[in-house]
Amino acid sequence: MIRVFDVRVVDEDGSQLGVMRTADALRLAQERGLDLVEVAPLASPPVARLLDFGQYKYELTKREKEAKRRQRSITFKEVRLKPKIGIGDFDTKVRRAIEFLEEGDRVKVAVQFRGRELTHPQIGRDLLDKFAEQIKEHGVVERAPLLEGKSMHISVASVHKPKTHEPAVAAKGHARIDENGAPVPEETIASAETPASPAAPGPEPEDGPASNGKVN
Repeated sequence: MIRVFDVRVVDEDGSQLGVMRTADALRLAQERGLDLVEVAPLASPPVARLLDFGQYKYELTKREKEAKRRQRSITFKEVRLKPKIGIGDFDTKVRRAIEFLEEGDRVKVAVQFRGRELTHPQIGRDLLDKFAEQIKEHGVVERAPLLEGKSMHISVASVHKPKTHEPAVAAKGHARIDENGAPVPEETIASAETPASPAAPGPEPEDGPASNGKVN
């Protein structure tokens, strides 16, 4: 419920309607079959917008889902080596680690010891040093090789930015901001006396060819 006496009204097309009494703005919203939503409560006077709140929430939900689908967080990948690893396998592990680093992920490179191999930890240390040298253009070793139990490992931070990380974009006229451009934590909604009927979802976007992501 909008509790202030006057509001600055913006219509559904983004046009300024000027300052009017809240009661008059509610009446106008009712006549147009819309809702009156306070979008900038800290402004003087507060700014309220005429819109179909049901359709607005539907579009906002779609955009949030799309943003989550596109957003890619930095993850921790692991590459395991053996003290007696062959040259071919070693090069394969290096290429795999570089792929992870190019995606912006952090990488844990671990040497797994078995039995008497633990009596020669320097072999694992030399192996990790060699590995770090091979990937130095793509990642930075965060700490020296550390022996824990039967495993010795290093952590490598990527020098590349995470890929496919796109921030959510608010719909024009639907951003919840105050007069300083800061986001408003909560909306205040005053519906017209006759609630607007829920908007029917628009046509679903055509599905493109599915991309088979390779999970490592």
